Amino acid sequence: MKNYIIQNNPFVVPTSDGKLIEEHFGLASIKSGDYSLAHMIAPPRWSEPFQKPEFDEITLMIRGKKKIEIDDEEIILSAGQSILIKKSARVRYSNPFTEECEYVSLCVPAFSIERVKREA
Repeated sequence: MKNYIIQNNPFVVPTSDGKLIEEHFGLASIKSGDYSLAHMIAPPRWSEPFQKPEFDEITLMIRGKKKIEIDDEEIILSAGQSILIKKSARVRYSNPFTEECEYVSLCVPAFSIERVKREA
């Protein structure tokens, strides 16, 4: 048994909002719930509902900008910046800008629909 995994085939999460989500490591890709690592590209004008996740999430912006609403604050994260959002924070991610944005997210424990706690 090897002590490493090279990921050549990330799991592409099906979406209906135009966002590309490629999970390289996590529940969907390697059946590990300890953490998840995903590469994402969000189209212009994309947004998702508020959520109160049961995981910490680190986001590293690669290009573009992403708007993050955390509790009562609004943050614009730009290429080269990163952020750690602690579990149980009320958060909403969006790209209200005219260019797509690209980023990588690490969730601990791993992202799952059950843990994300999206608002209706």
